Amino acid sequence: MRKKIAKLFWPISAPLAFIQNHFKATLLVVIVLSLMMSNQTELAPNNNLHKMHLNGPIFDSSAFLEEIEKASKSHVKGLLVSINSPGGLVPPSVEMMMALQELAQSKPVVVYAAGTLASGSYYASLGADYIIANPGSMVGSIGVIFQTMNVSALMEKVGVQPRVVKSGAYKEVGAMYREWEPHEKAALKKLSTDTYNMFLNDVIKSRKLENEDPSKFANGRIFLASEALSLGLIDAVGNVSSAEAKIIELSGVNSPIWNEKSDLEKLMVQLSREASLGLTSVIENGLSTLTMYRQY
Repeated sequence: MRKKIAKLFWPISAPLAFIQNHFKATLLVVIVLSLMMSNQTELAPNNNLHKMHLNGPIFDSSAFLEEIEKASKSHVKGLLVSINSPGGLVPPSVEMMMALQELAQSKPVVVYAAGTLASGSYYASLGADYIIANPGSMVGSIGVIFQTMNVSALMEKVGVQPRVVKSGAYKEVGAMYREWEPHEKAALKKLSTDTYNMFLNDVIKSRKLENEDPSKFANGRIFLASEALSLGLIDAVGNVSSAEAKIIELSGVNSPIWNEKSDLEKLMVQLSREASLGLTSVIENGLSTLTMYRQY
């Protein structure tokens, strides 16, 4: 009976046993390949155009800044940033915008809105020389929000009471376990307003909207690319080819060479993809086997 059960679970247990038995060897191979990949990247031919991506919520700017550093090399004549992000935290968004601004002083920078260019990601794009948006992309959401929950009723229901020792009237601002005091609400409101004004001023300055009514474009709304264009939030509507053509034009390169992964990096990506597909197949086969076992 045990042998039959072991056989049924083999599609799952075998890969796990292999990883467990050869973990150190597998780890060594990964480290060696990573070092080789790093050296291979350094030896890769110099590109004259750099393309980078910003996808998903913005919580940290470190990876973005690393890509900016690569684009700042003297042999790179222009940068294209493809963005599909709903935004995120204010500090990293501002950091990204300032990094693009600084880079744009020495070479052209184009942003392509591949899907969503909103809130923090739109803030980041303000550092570019030119913004092109996919016709179906969503642009804008110029505004600031601070939100949390009041879980005091739930805590009371389960019998949990907070214990707090503090110094400073504003040290508990934003607490979830009680109602906010009037002075706390006022402090959060001021913080939100000050941040919004900073965002708005950067939009007006970057997009040259001094004579426009902010209530039309900076009210938290998100716009389809065509309306964002009419409001002056972007420079053109097009596809990724349009964005590539624009950075080629602005950079003045005759024979564009885009940054590409080295052959070893491509191999690692392919192996990772195949391993992922293989693991998925193993799991699916295992689940299928379990289903058959339950049926019979």
